[in-house]
Amino acid sequence: MRLVDGPEVLVRDLEAWGVLTDGRVRAAFLAVPRHLFVPRRGWVSPDRTGAAGYVADARVDPDAWCAAAYSNASIWIQADDGATDPATGLGSPTSSISAPGVVAGFLQLLDVRPGHRVLEVGTASGWTAALLEHLAGGSGAVRSVEVDEGVAVAAADALAAFGSGVTALHGDGGLGVPEAAPFDRVHVTCAITDVPAALIGQTRPGGVIVAPWQPGGPDGHRLRLTVTGDGTATGTLHGRANYMPMRSQRVGRRWEAHHADRAETSTTALDPGEVAEAGLGAAVAVAALVPGVAWHAVSDGAGAVSLLLHDRAGSAGSWAACDREPGAARFPVTQYGERRLWDEVEAAYLRWCSWGRPDQSRFGLTLDGSGQKIWLDDPGRVL
Repeated sequence: MRLVDGPEVLVRDLEAWGVLTDGRVRAAFLAVPRHLFVPRRGWVSPDRTGAAGYVADARVDPDAWCAAAYSNASIWIQADDGATDPATGLGSPTSSISAPGVVAGFLQLLDVRPGHRVLEVGTASGWTAALLEHLAGGSGAVRSVEVDEGVAVAAADALAAFGSGVTALHGDGGLGVPEAAPFDRVHVTCAITDVPAALIGQTRPGGVIVAPWQPGGPDGHRLRLTVTGDGTATGTLHGRANYMPMRSQRVGRRWEAHHADRAETSTTALDPGEVAEAGLGAAVAVAALVPGVAWHAVSDGAGAVSLLLHDRAGSAGSWAACDREPGAARFPVTQYGERRLWDEVEAAYLRWCSWGRPDQSRFGLTLDGSGQKIWLDDPGRVL
């Protein structure tokens, strides 16, 4: 593939997969070549289940690097906050150029129009910021904030080399850019558990915020909010979106069976695999009914599953585990702490079943001065 052909190839692929349907977003993808924002050497993570990551190095294999730049894959530009070489694929990614299919989905939800004032939270490579600037009519009305200084400098350099009018800033994007407010559109490009109040306050009445919302499960959700002007925002969920967490909202602890000698054991007839594999609708219900819980499942690939739960509150918080062995009539449960997290999650899952197993699209969020409320079908039906 030649670099000059890359944008056309990418757009054709995204349209064939059904993820790119908006002509204005299509034009932006053609006008802002992605390879200009891709590191010359980086770790490529294809956006499809089970696909293995690999290194792409423009100096070693220019053709393979070009193909990676115009594939539906995220490419790491930082790992472990800069402590690990991102091209090795080791450690945890802490900044990347997002997969084009996910970017297209968010841009279509955001619906940027010429003349809009736009805030991006999380500049990363600068590619999405340049796309936003194109959609806004090249008016210089895009502000993009990046928390990592080194990443911010590199993005500003890439944007300047491309000739974009984006104002790239170093700082905490969760605080917004009050001196440039109000904004018509706000695009958060890092996973958040709670929408920062400052972003709602700096969005114009009728304005839109999109973000990857990740309340505690292994998957995030595409959230689209509309701001009403009285400090309130309400909106709905539109599919899966897994992003790296906003630094100020990182969950510091992971599941750990501490104080195991004081844990309680019991059994359940509910298959933990059913809970783990129930999908995004069940995950939203659990987030609503079991606030503060984080969870993930571990599978051996042969039918055994462990659902691991913990309270995000602290390193000595509550935890639970429920294990499935194929063919078992009941499943062992171990729980520790002030909360009985398996009991709470089991009750939430069965309540979701009693509602007819609604999918993710029937849930929404409302945010106001009293906090974040999750609702089903109607903002008046708060869970």
